[in-house]
Amino acid sequence: MPDKHLSSQFDAELNQISTNVMEIGGLVESQIRQAIYALSNFSVEVADDVIVTENRVNALEVEIDREIASVISRRQPTARDLRLLVAMSKTTANLERVGDEAAKIARMVKSIIDGVAPRALPSSDLRVCGELASGLLRKALDAFARLDVPTAVAILREDDMIDQEFDGFVRKLITYMMEDPRTISASLDLLFIAKAIERIGDHSKNIAEFIIYIVKGEDVRHTPLADIEAAMNTNN
Repeated sequence: MPDKHLSSQFDAELNQISTNVMEIGGLVESQIRQAIYALSNFSVEVADDVIVTENRVNALEVEIDREIASVISRRQPTARDLRLLVAMSKTTANLERVGDEAAKIARMVKSIIDGVAPRALPSSDLRVCGELASGLLRKALDAFARLDVPTAVAILREDDMIDQEFDGFVRKLITYMMEDPRTISASLDLLFIAKAIERIGDHSKNIAEFIIYIVKGEDVRHTPLADIEAAMNTNN
């Protein structure tokens, strides 16, 4: 009976940490949506909201890390439970960085609005990239909640689409700057936004890799996608 009681407490603690990870995930997902809205509608007010939310995200990251450290020191978990806690800590760090990127987008939006003729530049093209990145993060969070390995592998594949969009947008921006040097300053702001969106995709990819680590016990970071897919098929 005491062992069962302790096990129930441990499960409750893990569930609470998982809930908090999902909360920070929801916050940063909202930040991305708001940042892209601010860019599409040139809204200073919405951009400011994104920046303010960063404080809540940072505080929640610290809280989650404190909870994880406490559980590890008191429970001394082994095997999968330890992998889960480590992965939740790393996932939280990646989510906090996503929030940083969203805040960076918001600050760049404000810079563009204050600059020269922002509507003359292809800022609307970034909405597609932003929606791809936001969708990828949402999928990563859903997969993390379910510990869904097949979806995690699919996310690794989809991250390439964001990279391709980024490369295409950079080429377009270079053309704009060459044709009209007056757009260079605003174009550089857009370039920083595009890079921030690309990094959001990278962080979603990292979360997908942590899912595989939790379930399979394999660290697939820096592993070619084809090798990961082959390994997952073999394990199945």
